[in-house]
Amino acid sequence: MKVLVVDDSVTMRRIIINSLKSSGYDDLVEAGDGIEALANMEGVELVLTDWNMPNMDGLTFVKELKQSDVYKDIPIIMITTEGGKGEVIEALKQGVNNYIVKPFDKDTLLDKVKKTISG
Repeated sequence: MKVLVVDDSVTMRRIIINSLKSSGYDDLVEAGDGIEALANMEGVELVLTDWNMPNMDGLTFVKELKQSDVYKDIPIIMITTEGGKGEVIEALKQGVNNYIVKPFDKDTLLDKVKKTISG
């Protein structure tokens, strides 16, 4: 399964990618913002994206994916510091399948990934 990890923090991308690799996910792509992510979508089957990023934020990126006939059905997990009820509701309205508030632990990440890809 090809997974795209989108976050402007290189450190956060490393944490997420290392957690996924240790659980057997090995086809991983990364991007620093929504624009870079859109350019790296080919073959992606799951997206994990931050909300607050330069150039194109995560919510705008999600909206772009959901408007695309090619990518609209790809599951998306938002991983962000935006933990307010309003933000969670807005992200879900825009098509996010699951939501993780930073900081998080590896078990939470892997549990949400499994739940999201299993339907």
